[in-house]
Amino acid sequence: MPLDPQAQFVLDQINALPMPPLASLHPAQYRQMTAQMPVPTPEVEGLEVRDLRIPGPGGELTLRLYRPLEAQPGPALMFFHGGGFVIGDLESHDGLCRMLAQQSGALVAAVDYRLAPEAPFPAAPEDCYAATCWVAAHAAELGIDATRLAVAGDSAGGNLAIAVSRLAQERGGPALRHQLLFYPVTDCRFDTPSYRENAEGYLLSRDMMQWFWGHYLESPEQGADPLASPLRSDSLAGLPPATVITAEYDPLRDEGEAFARRMQQAGVVTRLSRYDGVFHGFASMLLALDAARRAVAEGGEALRQALA
Repeated sequence: MPLDPQAQFVLDQINALPMPPLASLHPAQYRQMTAQMPVPTPEVEGLEVRDLRIPGPGGELTLRLYRPLEAQPGPALMFFHGGGFVIGDLESHDGLCRMLAQQSGALVAAVDYRLAPEAPFPAAPEDCYAATCWVAAHAAELGIDATRLAVAGDSAGGNLAIAVSRLAQERGGPALRHQLLFYPVTDCRFDTPSYRENAEGYLLSRDMMQWFWGHYLESPEQGADPLASPLRSDSLAGLPPATVITAEYDPLRDEGEAFARRMQQAGVVTRLSRYDGVFHGFASMLLALDAARRAVAEGGEALRQALA
């Protein structure tokens, strides 16, 4: 279907902004540019929000906790932000985390993991796994039920949610009940039909993804590691059930949907929802897109059921 009129309006505004050639930018410059274009945050009442510092594999990490004012102890959701492993932070995804906390009824713990190229693969998945272990180990003091824990993320953050699920499976915990994956990165390849159809013009481009992967990996060979490219795993059996949400006009559409099918074939209960007429990153545009609010509501309901 054609672009949703709301999505077209947003895309026209974004494409009108001046943007130097990506290859000429250092990651620090790109971060500074994107930080100057904050995503408007919806007002969400009934949340307590605070930051805390915890130990991590490469030094202290910051967690931002979004606690619904509901009965305790309650479930918890580990959230890993997108940004191609190179950009993004707690502020860029603050609105999405607030809405997920409201919609799911779970405490959301957003992780400010280390970014590439300063901290290349596998620093990000190790940070996210360490934060998940810390939250599970400190469940009592955080007022959560460690037996009701899930992971979520968008784009690169979806990749990290899958990586944490894999590491928890391989290392004996913590137990995870669900994966909520918004248009996840699942393979270091750029040759799918959705990459060809949406190579440019729809916010995320093929060139951008190649630039992100080039900074994330220290060598191209790492792209075959299942921790970086979960679609290349020999088996996905035993991973937590998942909800996978994709966008029609997204280079990553096909790899996200291929991952969902691989999960289903492995016997893992997985729901796949494609949102037509929208592009990569749409779920964070909660004040501009009706589709974003529907997608987050769908994800929140999936989490409520999984964490009940």
